[in-house]
Amino acid sequence: MSKSICTFHEKYLSLSLKTETMKILFLTYHGFDPASGITKKIQAQIKGLRQNGHEVHVCSYSYAPNGHLCRVIDDAVLKDYGRGLRAAISQRMGYGCIYDFCVAEKIELVYARSYMNATPPLVSFFRKLRKAGIRCVMEIPTYPYDFEFKAYDWNQRMRLRVDQMFRRQLAAQMNGIVTFSDEETIFGQRTIRISNGVDLDMIPLHRVVADTTKEVHVIAVAEVHSWHGFDRFIHGLGRYYEKTVSRRVFLHIVGEVWPAEMEGSSAAPGFAPYIRQYGIADYVIFHGKLFGKALDEVFDKCSFAVGSLARHRSGITVIKTLKNREYASRGIPFVYSEQDSDFDHQPYVMKVPADESPVDVEAVLQFVDHCHIPPQDIRRTVEHLSWKNQMQQVIDNV
Repeated sequence: MSKSICTFHEKYLSLSLKTETMKILFLTYHGFDPASGITKKIQAQIKGLRQNGHEVHVCSYSYAPNGHLCRVIDDAVLKDYGRGLRAAISQRMGYGCIYDFCVAEKIELVYARSYMNATPPLVSFFRKLRKAGIRCVMEIPTYPYDFEFKAYDWNQRMRLRVDQMFRRQLAAQMNGIVTFSDEETIFGQRTIRISNGVDLDMIPLHRVVADTTKEVHVIAVAEVHSWHGFDRFIHGLGRYYEKTVSRRVFLHIVGEVWPAEMEGSSAAPGFAPYIRQYGIADYVIFHGKLFGKALDEVFDKCSFAVGSLARHRSGITVIKTLKNREYASRGIPFVYSEQDSDFDHQPYVMKVPADESPVDVEAVLQFVDHCHIPPQDIRRTVEHLSWKNQMQQVIDNV
């Protein structure tokens, strides 16, 4: 047994396992960013598991002060890979340190968040876990996901090709695939169908401070990709300003926006061409990444929010997105185009067609004028979607 595993064994030896709980390793293939929605979601999932009494350890990547790439569990280094290309290859090939930890610490379930990274070493790793009697599930955040790679560079598309070759083998090692879709099987494996959850403790209630009689502010929050379809709203905003308007409308985009979204790609029109065409630069405000109080302040200025408007570009019809649930948790009305059974018939939701048509901003204003549901009442509709409830459904299924 390696020295690092011995260190972990000593660290956790004093922890007693209650008979009604499980020892779980939550496995990710990336690091954490406090401004990232993905990071916040993972942290909320882990919190939900712990709220149900389970002992959860978190495996991720991080960089040491000396610049070395490390695999860490909780706050301790499990494996130091060093620097450079060799380190990058080693961390994608070597999973033995995680296997040793799972066996030494008597982990009962590995919950892995897919990174579209199926490879022979990963298949072998999960095969060994199953032979050791450790149950495994893999969460696929969006499905299908192949179309998401259309606008990516050559390296990313090659990564997808490798994943396509080995993902059915990887799925075969699992006890189930966690999905937020309605699919009953994915890659030949049964699914565990849940909703994206919410952590109401971490999401403040929307404070309605905006006066919508003279101007309306709209917020769109995402790590922006083509399937968010914010170009559809910008296009609609441009058409709105072609006419004589009685109220000014502002769109606040919060999140990192890549050049492919700004100038356009094969996957979607760009934001910038519409902004230039209609001369609306003053009405589309890019905030970049925000979190905490800074994000709350932008939300409180806004009366309406934008969810995904182009999931059809990724070949997705039905999905239970995290963003819809976050908006509802804050208590702000919002718009989206996909099918989401948790929200499709809610009175605070506006639906637009799943196509390339520009959003009718006049219709948005009419919706805002007639939607007078208090934020606390909107929030109550998602209390049952807590991560505590959603994650326990996974445990019950394995």
